[in-house]
Amino acid sequence: MPDLPQSARPMRVLAIANQKGGVGKTTTAINLGTALAAVGERVLLIDSDPQGNASTGLGVARHQRKVTLYDVLMGDTPLVEAAINTALPGLDLIASDPDLSGVELELGPQARRSYRLRDAMEKLRINGKYSYVLIDCPPSLNLLTVNAMTASDAVFVPLQCEFFALEGLTQLMRTVDLVRGSLNPALEIQGVVLTMYDRRNSLSEQVARDVRAHFGDKVYETVIPRNVRVSEAPSFGKPVLIYDLKCAGSQAYLKLAREVVGRERKRRLAAA
Repeated sequence: MPDLPQSARPMRVLAIANQKGGVGKTTTAINLGTALAAVGERVLLIDSDPQGNASTGLGVARHQRKVTLYDVLMGDTPLVEAAINTALPGLDLIASDPDLSGVELELGPQARRSYRLRDAMEKLRINGKYSYVLIDCPPSLNLLTVNAMTASDAVFVPLQCEFFALEGLTQLMRTVDLVRGSLNPALEIQGVVLTMYDRRNSLSEQVARDVRAHFGDKVYETVIPRNVRVSEAPSFGKPVLIYDLKCAGSQAYLKLAREVVGRERKRRLAAA
C-alpha cells in the first residue's frame, strides 16, 4: 500500500511528558516540532505548561499572547481560532501564560473537565490541517497533564541520561496506566528519546543500556547530545535549528524527526 499524501494522513497527537523536571521536555517539544516542519510535516505545538517556556522558545513574547490555551480550556475560544503562526513555516502554536495555572481550580468539579482539550480538538481532527500535534506538558501530574494525555494518541517521553531517570520513568508509566484505565483506553507509548547524552560519561551509556533493555524498540535510535547551542537557543527566542542548523543538537533533532515520521509510516502500514 503506498504512503498516503499528507493531506489524507490522519493527525497524530503526541503528549510530550515526563513528571521529572529538567529532562529536556520543552526543548524537545520546540525542536522536534521545528524539525518535523522542516521535513515537510504540518505541526501544531500546544504549550500546556503555565510557565509558557515553549511559547517563549518560539519567539512569542507574553504581550503577543492575546489568546492562549487557557481561553480554549475555559470554553471561551475554539481551538482552531487560538492557533497562531510562528516565524517557522509549517509550525503553529497555541500559547500559554500563567493564567493556565488556575484552570484546575476554576473548572472545579465540572463534568468532563478531564476531556476539555480532547473535546476542543474534535474539529482539528476533521479538518486535516495538521499531521502532528505536540502537547508540551507541565512536569507534574495535574489536570493539564491529564487533559493532554486524554486528548493524545500516544505519549512521547524525553528521558535525561542520569541516575534517577528510570525512577521518574516508572512514575510516568503509572500515570499512563491510570489515564488508559479510566479516560483514554487507546493511549500508548509512542517512544522514549534519550536526551543530554554525553558520550564521554560512562553513566550516560549505562542509562542508555538500561532503558533499551527495559523498553526495547520503543527507545529511539537517535539520541540528543548535551550541546551548548541547544541550551543557548531559547534565550534568543529561537529553536536550535534556526539558531545554529549545523550544530550537533540541530542535526540530532532532524534525525529524530525523520525517525518519528518513519516509524509512523510503518505503524500506519501495519494497521492498514
